Amino acid sequence: MSDVLCLYYSRTGKTKEAMESIAEALGAEIVAVTDGMDRSGFKGYMRSGMDAMRKGTRNLEPFTTEKDLEDYRLVIVGTPIWAGRMSSPIRGLLKRRGLEMTRVAYVVTRDSDTRYEDIYRQMDQYTASPHTHAVSLRMSSVGYDFWRDRFIQDVKHELEQL
Repeated sequence: MSDVLCLYYSRTGKTKEAMESIAEALGAEIVAVTDGMDRSGFKGYMRSGMDAMRKGTRNLEPFTTEKDLEDYRLVIVGTPIWAGRMSSPIRGLLKRRGLEMTRVAYVVTRDSDTRYEDIYRQMDQYTASPHTHAVSLRMSSVGYDFWRDRFIQDVKHELEQL
């Protein structure tokens, strides 16, 4: 049973890919969350952007973890960037369960050159304490592997210190 949990939402599979590699490197449990909304195709893309801009959320589909969220030494939350904001399913997760996460780190995935580091503060509004680590990854960028691996090393170092 792992002391680290990776929770994520992925519409296109990019965030899933990033979180799977991070979870594998950390020996972490990994769980996908969804709000059950069909977000596929162009209509889903537009719906997702509008939901993010309105900061709307829906109830999440039930998901299970090996432990209660507050019992993990670290919860890593992964989200794609939609219209300059975190995804609606992750906003919904944090609004409803964020206070159960005592130590958090963030992984955001993006398609643009903008790093969107202000998203971290948005996410911190819903958690029990501010994030300890965060990374903004662009899948097609030259620096993707470097920044992902640095995030993993920073998290490993933190866990060794706890």
